[in-house]
Amino acid sequence: RILNEKLKGLKTNDKISALTKVADFLVNKSVWIIGGDGWAYDIGYGGLDHVLASGEDVNILVLDTEVYSNTGGQTSKATPRGAVAKFSAGGKSTPKKDLALLAMDYENVYIARVAYGAKDTQTIHAFHEAEAYPGPSLIIAYSPCIAHGIDLKDNHLHQQLAVDSGHWPLFRYNPQQAASGKNPLRLDSKPPSIPYRDFVETEIRFNMLWRTHPQQAEKFLEQSQREVLHRYQYYEQLANLKWDKEGDLEPPHRKLKATVEKAAGQKPKEKSS
Repeated sequence: RILNEKLKGLKTNDKISALTKVADFLVNKSVWIIGGDGWAYDIGYGGLDHVLASGEDVNILVLDTEVYSNTGGQTSKATPRGAVAKFSAGGKSTPKKDLALLAMDYENVYIARVAYGAKDTQTIHAFHEAEAYPGPSLIIAYSPCIAHGIDLKDNHLHQQLAVDSGHWPLFRYNPQQAASGKNPLRLDSKPPSIPYRDFVETEIRFNMLWRTHPQQAEKFLEQSQREVLHRYQYYEQLANLKWDKEGDLEPPHRKLKATVEKAAGQKPKEKSS
């Protein structure tokens, strides 16, 4: 629009007329793909993975309600352990798929996990960074849903509980940081500060299982508590890895890399300590 306005202010000639016709193609476009967790984690995961692997400058926003919201509340691979939904009336027996960690394996994808109701500034930073990143970006946003069995006017409180309990750790993974000797992964939330029980007891999707199968519900809760602690510790270890100015891991990880290269028949890079 701005380019067209400037062209209109110039004296018309053949060159200006030609530029006006192609003006829309001369500026960078912000391309966003938006979908839910049923699509991103489950039935459309193959397509999502293909886009991430393409290396193209495209942005993806996943609104993660942890259930198939548009089709009636069926279980998806994003549904957490112990949650009751269609097709898992006895509570989902397996943990939630970690889509962010899978995408991180590409090492050239910008990734952020956000919860606007818990930390709005982190969410805004993530969108700015994703937009500026010259490659594929993936933002996964925690999205409370009526299927959770909550009053949506309090959705920001549930987002805060999800973060504080460790159910939804916040972080940003920016591959460009490695080029300046910084770890690409930055944790934006603190370690779990409240019991996981304090989060699940506020949502009907979890606590309804205590009414019908209390022993099973307690078992799922114990497993989930261990899992959220383990997951945060795992991300914390990744975020604490040291990187050098050439974007490589510092020792002892460099030594391991050299061993792998030697086994593969490659000559390890020589670096001063």
